[in-house]
Order: sequence, then C-alpha cells, then structure tokens
Amino acid sequence: MGTTAERENLVEAIAERLATVIDPELHQNIVELGMVGAIAVDDSGLATVSVALTTPSCPLRDQIERDVRGAVTSLEGISGLQITIIAMDPAAKAKLMDRARRGAQEAAPVTSIPSSARILGVSSGKGGVGKSSITVNLAVALARRGLQVGVLDADIWGFSVPRLLGISGPVEAKGGKMLPKRLPVGPGELRVLSMGFLAGEDQAIMWRGLLLSRALQQFIEDASWEDIDYLLIDLPPGTGDVQMGLARLLPRTELVLITTPPLAAQNVAARAADMARRGNLRVAGVVENMSDFTCEHGTSYQLFGHGGGQRLADQLGVPLIGSIPLDPAVVLGGDSGHPVAGTDSALGLEFKALAERIATQIAPTGVVEGCSARMLDAIEQAVATS
Repeated sequence: MGTTAERENLVEAIAERLATVIDPELHQNIVELGMVGAIAVDDSGLATVSVALTTPSCPLRDQIERDVRGAVTSLEGISGLQITIIAMDPAAKAKLMDRARRGAQEAAPVTSIPSSARILGVSSGKGGVGKSSITVNLAVALARRGLQVGVLDADIWGFSVPRLLGISGPVEAKGGKMLPKRLPVGPGELRVLSMGFLAGEDQAIMWRGLLLSRALQQFIEDASWEDIDYLLIDLPPGTGDVQMGLARLLPRTELVLITTPPLAAQNVAARAADMARRGNLRVAGVVENMSDFTCEHGTSYQLFGHGGGQRLADQLGVPLIGSIPLDPAVVLGGDSGHPVAGTDSALGLEFKALAERIATQIAPTGVVEGCSARMLDAIEQAVATS
C-alpha cells in the first residue's frame, strides 16, 4: 500500500461500502445516520473504522459490527479491519433520535407481526434457481426446531408454495383478518398464505403495479400473523413492484439471496441486492442452490460450475449461509407436498444446518428492541407522564 493517494482512494471506497450497511432498527445506512467516524488505512492495508452507537452496550452491536466487517474486508487491498465502537456525543444522539422519531411517524403500516419476529424475504435475481423450494424447506427446518413460522407466498403470478407443502384453500377469515392455513411440523408449526388459496393452480394472475402492491399489502396488513417467530416471504424473481412494495410495507425485512453456481446467476442476483440496499433493506446473506451433484456411486460433479454463492457473498460483503446440493429428492418432495427438510436424510440435514445458522447466527429471534427504539419509547413515556 505505497502512496498516499492509494490509501485515500481506499478510504473513499470504504466509505462507499459503509453506505451499504443498513442499521437494523432505523433502516437507513449508517453513514447517513452519522454513525461512522474516522476511517484510516495504513501501509499494510489494515483499515480502522470508528462506529458510534447510542450506547456501546447496544444489543444490535454484534450485528452492526458483522455487517461493517463484511462490507469492508471484501474490498481489494484491505488486509484486515479493526472496528472501534464509541458512544455518540449528545449532539449526534439528539440528531439520531430526531431521525428515529420522524421515521416512526412516517412509518410502515401497523401489522399483527410481532416486533420480536424476524422477517426474511427470500429473493433471487432470476427465476429457476429454486427460490420457492429453499423458502419452503427452510420454513420446515425452522419449524422442526419448535418455532412458529409464517410463510407468505408473495410470488403472486408464480405461486407454488401450496403445491410444495401439499395444502390447499380456501382461506378463512375472522374479525376481518385472513387466517393463514396451519400445518403442524414436529414441535413447531407453519402458517401459510398464498394467492394459490384464492385462485386455481392453473389460473393466470394478470396483475401489475397497484394491483400487485395491494395484494401484498392485504397479505401483510389484513392477515393474522400473531405469535410467529419468523415470517419467510417467497418473493417473485427480479426487482419489480412486489419488492418495492415490501420495502415500504415491511422496512425491517432482511433479504436472503438465492443463487446458483454460474457467474451469470451471481451477477443477476447482485442486482436484487442492489435494489434491496437502495430500498434500505439489509441483505442478511446468500444461499447457493444446486451446487455439486453426487451420483449413487459417490462421485461429485459440478454440473453448473462452482463457487457462485461464495463469489456473490464476497462481492456483497455478506455471509454465505449455506450451499444446497443438486438432488432429485428436492423435486420429489415438492411434487408430493412433503418437503425433504422434514426428513432426516442427508439432504434434510443440510436444511437443518441452514436453519441452525439462520436461527443462531444470521437472524436469531428474541433480540431486544434496538437501542434507539428503547430510548424513543422512554422519551415518549416521560413526556406522556409529565
């Protein structure tokens, strides 16, 4: 790392990367929020970044540090990273609190989704990568851990969740709210809503724009999602109306990107990540689907290439959550309505490991509400009682 100009260029590149790190509570990037302090790079390529939090003991500190580390260390020329966590000064804290208050006022509509539930949008840049299969099998694997898992099939045109889970409509309503269909899975349960419960499996849904957004809004606002631990949203492929509507309706959604090994799929999935970050949605990680195929003789073949998931994760500065092998059992399980994640087969254990990492590392439930939210609540309570 020879010249001063090179180091200055890296500092600028780090600042640009940090602008893609979304505060998990305020849903804006940490640069705009004034949370990024000094940035430096020494001759060896070691970067130092100062991050200011409302309190150093913030319960979301680990997640913010992890996202900062992923964004910065994926830059070429960076040999390592030291993150210094500092407490915000009173002026910066007041500015952040004002932004939090305005955000709460502008806010997303009220839903029955618990504040403790993690919302994961399962997304892909293109069709045919197995996004719906991953959604369903991940939901089943999470439910087998004893969790209550909502599954929202937001692929309005290409709904497939009912078929994959072997359930059908019609949807019942109570108190003006749609009741997701319930499916017991081990000690847990799935609660599922899909356009497939409202239309025939072979009926074309020819909606665009406002109609699509309104359908998504009804599935979110006019449905009973109480007491769930996770809500998995199977998004349509690409970067269209549904994705933009989701960023508006559920700004705390975190995206899990599904890709396959080829470079072309990786590049297309990167567009979905770019749209997510423009909409201030956090990208939680990447799952590579249809990786190596192992034949009955035990020989593995890289039918679609190798490493696309890891390359995408490195490019985005997020973790590769898992790699799911290409296996006919996924198709057979989907066609029969009995997802393979419900079994203790080798592939079932792959989904079990994926759910384990989601639940314990990537998006654990029961996290205390963020620092700013708790401070805002305290302020409002003090004002109300004064």
